[in-house]
Amino acid sequence: MAYRNFLLAYSGNAEFDSALGHAIKLVHHHDGWLTAMVQSGSPLFDRYSISLPDKLREQLRDAETQNVKNLADHFHATVKAAGIDERAEFVLPDDIGNASPSEVARHYDMVITGFQSHRASEEHRSASPDLIALTSGRPVLVIPRGYDAEGLADHALVAWDGKRSAARALGDAMSILETKAKVTVLTVSRDHPDPKTMDYLIRNLERHGIVSEHIHKTGKGKKIAIEIEDTADAIGAKLIVMGAYEHSKFSQDIFGGVTHEVLRSARVPVFMSH
Repeated sequence: MAYRNFLLAYSGNAEFDSALGHAIKLVHHHDGWLTAMVQSGSPLFDRYSISLPDKLREQLRDAETQNVKNLADHFHATVKAAGIDERAEFVLPDDIGNASPSEVARHYDMVITGFQSHRASEEHRSASPDLIALTSGRPVLVIPRGYDAEGLADHALVAWDGKRSAARALGDAMSILETKAKVTVLTVSRDHPDPKTMDYLIRNLERHGIVSEHIHKTGKGKKIAIEIEDTADAIGAKLIVMGAYEHSKFSQDIFGGVTHEVLRSARVPVFMSH
């Protein structure tokens, strides 16, 4: 599938610029369109400060409205400077209504966002990339805060464990991987994977014209998430492709997990599907 229609989901002011900059590169590369969204949500003062005087509550709501307007103005100025203003739009919370980012995402090819902000002033509007990947049925590209590469990645790392979500992520990313100079498939486990099944996987990539290799790490002394990130650094990969949540999001949030840890600490963009 060719990606042409991108949704940029707000995930906090510090994350927005990095995601927006990368989204613009993707729009140029794919000759696509970009829609930015800020989800609806009750501000903290609506939920927890019902005893505030009406005038103060009104002032706080006005400040909230102004914050969204400032974000929209910044978006429009940035896409105009990039020459894609005729292919870009900013959707206000009132236009979305009560729809969640996952529900909005189903009308687009791919979601671009940053890791979810937990700042008190942004939390109610900040999209959760892992939740979008889990519930939207669309792939999500998560851009680290402060990430600013000159161009798109020419070397991608595919984190492969042979499970359903990894296969889904690889399939969803195939049209992107076809444009890369090289793809490295990484497996992390105590035992080496079955050579025959890895041959099938590499052959599938080759039939798509993708130059690829397989690296296996035992993960000894390292968490899998750290092994993935360190390997990406070592081989110069600027994109990580991985499946999201083979176990429940609840268990990963409580006990930790590969998806959650990679998203929180990744130094390059992460493409994931569920």
